[in-house]
Amino acid sequence: MLGKTAGGLYWMFRFLERSENTARLIEAGFRIGLTRSKDPTAEWKSVLTTAGVRAAYDLKYDNYSAGQALDFLLRDTSNPSSVISSIENARTNARTVRTALTTEVWEAVNESWMALKEVLNRPAKETELPSVLGEIRRHAALVRGAMHGTMLRNDIFDFTQIGIALERADNTARIIDVKYYTLLPSASFVGSTLDNVQWETILRSVSAHRSFRWLNDHEISPASIAEFLILDSRFPRSLSFCSRILEENLGFLAKDYGVRLPCHDLIDAQREKLRQHTISSIFDEGLHHFITTFIRDNNAIGQQIEIDYRFVG
Repeated sequence: MLGKTAGGLYWMFRFLERSENTARLIEAGFRIGLTRSKDPTAEWKSVLTTAGVRAAYDLKYDNYSAGQALDFLLRDTSNPSSVISSIENARTNARTVRTALTTEVWEAVNESWMALKEVLNRPAKETELPSVLGEIRRHAALVRGAMHGTMLRNDIFDFTQIGIALERADNTARIIDVKYYTLLPSASFVGSTLDNVQWETILRSVSAHRSFRWLNDHEISPASIAEFLILDSRFPRSLSFCSRILEENLGFLAKDYGVRLPCHDLIDAQREKLRQHTISSIFDEGLHHFITTFIRDNNAIGQQIEIDYRFVG
């Protein structure tokens, strides 16, 4: 496959996943903000920081009001990670690789682009936020459904899965971090009722609440929730699950193309690191440190994939 086509598929699905993940991050901040009695703008500052767009936001605004933060995250085309920018970039990449997609996938992407442009054509009020975020998530799911239901399991499919897994792992890690590094008001709250409520909010923001309850009905604690989101390979948004999907699909590419590349060594190292950890060792190391290291390594894997498979030039 041409590197340009592989890159188009990879980035198409990274951007689609990013649109949904930005919606999930907004939901996490919004819900956690409801548990805070002071400083109502703090959650939006935290969300912008965790999304990696705070510096760009600060160039444009001098405060962290809900309206401005929501507009920047959802509708601002100057923010390359906004939902509208992400869905626009996903459609642009889909047009580039149109011949590699089934008709159903292309139509799902195009319809999502048109629908979300309509939904986001005006600022979202806080009272409308749940329905707007739900619409964003629904359209991302429709595209994934079309892909899983109609695409051949070949190298085209592998690059789509790699893009999704990298972006999803980054998002789950950032949502965990927005909870434990920036949104918890004080270290004195650790283990408190407020702490536990915020962790349950994190579960809901990644659609993990019911799955977690099925497996941990009698043990709801920050440690058990963190373990589920980081190490449980059964949950499709956990760091372990996403890492396994990367390992599997990069392995399929190595088999199909008959060559191992540096990115394969990087994912092997990440998988081994996750296998060696327990939730106790992660908390002993420091959850924030573990998460920021994972995000750094995940980004390095993505960059190496782009080099190894010649996405550019």
